[in-house]
Amino acid sequence: MYSKNELQNCKLCELYKTRLSALAGEGDKNANIMLIAQAPGELEDIENKMFIGPSGKMLDKLLKQSQISKEEIYMTNLIKCNLPQNRRPKQREIKACSKYLDLEISEIAPKIIVPLGYYATKYMFERDGFEKFSKKEFPELIGKIFIVENYKIFPLSHPASLLYHNEFIDRAYENFSKLKELKELK
Repeated sequence: MYSKNELQNCKLCELYKTRLSALAGEGDKNANIMLIAQAPGELEDIENKMFIGPSGKMLDKLLKQSQISKEEIYMTNLIKCNLPQNRRPKQREIKACSKYLDLEISEIAPKIIVPLGYYATKYMFERDGFEKFSKKEFPELIGKIFIVENYKIFPLSHPASLLYHNEFIDRAYENFSKLKELKELK
């Protein structure tokens, strides 16, 4: 695994110029479930902690409803640095930062990887050789299980998107409940 010091000194892309901190993953290093978000938000960048802003509050509600605690999962980001003005990640940033995510996946060895949102799902699909998909096609993948040799990929909506699209909240609760069922399957 990488050290926090190595991550804090990372200059593999230009995001080091605008970040306050590079956010390492956190949680149970023996977890069966790994959540992969897109990138730290502004509050996460300031506090150097995962999911503490508005999307974190939404994630807390989804996990509580599903009877899953943050203590029993591992959470990380595709991009370890805050994206200025919450812009989309650039391909070169994803490529540069993916080495850290790949190390986390290897070390944690989760049984279920939950990419939250389009970019995290796109990365996992490309990494594991699944067919490419468009942003328009992404909603069709949400809540479906994709089997890889050592784990399952279970794409879900990013909690931040639910802050702006209340119409998807019921489906998100259903999908997070499926996550609890998946976790209990051997």
